[in-house]
Amino acid sequence: MAKKKGGKRMSKKEISDALVRFFNENPNNSYNTRKIFKELKFVTHPVKMLALELMEEMAWDDFLTRSSDDTYRLNTKTQVQEGTFRRKANGKNSFIPDDGSQPVFVAERNSMSALDGDRVQVSFMARRQKHIKEAMVTAILERARNQFVGKLRVDKDFALLITPDNIMAHDIIIPKSKLKGGKTDDKAVVKITQWPDADHKNMTGEVVDILGKLGENNAEMHAILAQYGLPYKYPKNVEDAANKISGEITAQDLAEREDFREVFTCTIDPHDAKDFDDALSIRRLDNGLWEVGVHIADVSHYVTENSIIDREAVKRATSVYLVDRTIPMLPERLCNFICSLRPDEEKLAYSVIFEMNDEADIKRWHLAHTVIKSNRRYVYEEVQALLEDNGVRDGEGMPAPPAPEGGYKGENAEQLITLDRLAKKLRAARFKNGAVKFDREELRFDVDEKGKPVRCYFKKSKDANKLVEEFMLLANRTVAESIAIVPKGKKPKTLPYRIHDCPDPTKLETLREFVVKFGYKMKTGGTKGAISKSLNALLDSCAGKKEQKLIETVALRAMMKAKYSVHNIGHYGLAFDYYTHFTSPIRRYPDTMVHRLLTKYQNGGRSANKDHYEELCEHCSDMEQVAQNAERDSIKYKMVEFMADKVGEVYDAHISGIQSYGIYCEIDENHCEGMVPMRDLDDDYYDFDERNYCLVGRRFHHKYQLGDAVKIQVARANIEKRQLDFTIAGSTKPAPSTEASGSQSPLKNSSAGKRSNGKKRKRR
Repeated sequence: MAKKKGGKRMSKKEISDALVRFFNENPNNSYNTRKIFKELKFVTHPVKMLALELMEEMAWDDFLTRSSDDTYRLNTKTQVQEGTFRRKANGKNSFIPDDGSQPVFVAERNSMSALDGDRVQVSFMARRQKHIKEAMVTAILERARNQFVGKLRVDKDFALLITPDNIMAHDIIIPKSKLKGGKTDDKAVVKITQWPDADHKNMTGEVVDILGKLGENNAEMHAILAQYGLPYKYPKNVEDAANKISGEITAQDLAEREDFREVFTCTIDPHDAKDFDDALSIRRLDNGLWEVGVHIADVSHYVTENSIIDREAVKRATSVYLVDRTIPMLPERLCNFICSLRPDEEKLAYSVIFEMNDEADIKRWHLAHTVIKSNRRYVYEEVQALLEDNGVRDGEGMPAPPAPEGGYKGENAEQLITLDRLAKKLRAARFKNGAVKFDREELRFDVDEKGKPVRCYFKKSKDANKLVEEFMLLANRTVAESIAIVPKGKKPKTLPYRIHDCPDPTKLETLREFVVKFGYKMKTGGTKGAISKSLNALLDSCAGKKEQKLIETVALRAMMKAKYSVHNIGHYGLAFDYYTHFTSPIRRYPDTMVHRLLTKYQNGGRSANKDHYEELCEHCSDMEQVAQNAERDSIKYKMVEFMADKVGEVYDAHISGIQSYGIYCEIDENHCEGMVPMRDLDDDYYDFDERNYCLVGRRFHHKYQLGDAVKIQVARANIEKRQLDFTIAGSTKPAPSTEASGSQSPLKNSSAGKRSNGKKRKRR
């Protein structure tokens, strides 16, 4: 360690030696620059600047590794590493190390024909001066998948599968004997039979399934599912097993369960729902408290662990919701009939029963297997109308006023209005405790009988939706706490939790710097509660303003993704210390796992194997992400299909995303999103300002900012690639001043190519 006094001058060699010694003596620790300066007594400005420059060089030379902008540690890794290969259509492939460190560039010539998602071994290449770090694939350890989706091109002697994402180095060759009757422009699923090797550059495959003609709705939806490895058919043996389940409620079932058949109970769901996995009951008790029952379909009663139905459910892990269809986790007989809490039918449930006062303070609760009978199936719109008919104003957070003489209007009005009032108390307490207020809208389509979209709109969560959501959150939190909170000295039993980490500090700081420009303040330091309250204050302040969507988008990007784990860290967004998923076992496998474990523990069972359940949690988190990607692709497809006959039309829009390769714009009227490619911004040379979410013209200083209003013209709608291209309609740019640009205006409609650094220059 350097013994120099801070005030003495130090040579570059002395500083370098001190740094090398310091990191070699502390090989397993990371240090930020402030700590390094303190430990080495670097106190003068020149010494600090020279030290920063040296650490930058050491990181470049791989002696140090940088874990954030100002944090370094000794690089103890070898030149050979394992990880995941990511293939990009633009050729900028990368290697993601298993340890989560920074991605490393892999040139196409060094990729060994690895495909996106493959597990690979790489060797790091010697660093060329002033060049980025590069890796070379030396072995493909495990293929991410062996089936691909695309369109067929059948020639005289052979056939090809052309994949839509354009990220495969070569098309897949299919011998004509392996076509399974496929013809040109058929959508097909192809299995690889021969991978590239030293003697073969191309992949060879055989057709597994013909999905239909290019552009047919069923073919396209099945292609999206197959692309993500999601099933589009239900295995017959699993359906047969489900069909053998009688669903009859026996005398023994009734004897072992609490009976709620005579208590007012209802389901509240979207109008097109078929699987009703949650119901609410309410009644006033003799002690003056409200008894509210959150009743959940008892899937684990019918689906036993390791049964054929269970194994298929594990594989799927979640139901998938495409625009025009649901691909269920469970066979239809179970999800839509036996387990579904249908009205006027006796059903088995697993229930959390609360006793609460008028302030929604929980006085007592218990968990019970029950039998229920739903009195009524409501859709959200019906309940919303009933609430509003009785004086509720949506979004204001206030319950209905006291009942007039003669009572509230509408069937079961008193019960529903009481549930709404209690839910609003719970919601207010949650936000007071630091929950983050993100009320995101969902894009929806109305489709005709052929699956063609006829209307595109945003669905907003109203008071009726929030009523149900609040009681589901309460049930999920309560059962998680019942397992996690144990007497001192005892270990909690294994349970899958739904966890959500704190926001990324760097992204939070970027958000703070960004909103200052609009006159808003925000805390990025302090307790979790202080940060979330500051974030809520920001979201409240910008509500209804021009910049609202822009700030919400940037704030959302700072948030981490929620996932499943047996290692609890709490749920930041909800401000819950303990949270799980208990309320949707028909469509989410983690809920079924939670039901089984709770039943086991209620019966005095020992703690389940943590490693086994963590593995299941990781699988469920991965499958949730895959399902979301498929859902997103189905929305993109329907968006492009909806806009296909509107090419040339002009719309008011706003900028919804900025990237180095173009501007994403969302049409105000129908919420369809497309991109203005950089090649079409031909009036200037634009720099991408990633930190401030804008493109800025060098010559005329015109700025395209996230959230700005623009007029766009629909230029192209490529259904096959699910791409919608816009151009900026007319000129919204100011005329160039003489000082800024000389006497000449920019040439309109001049051609220009995309530059590798994300900037555009007009060709002269």
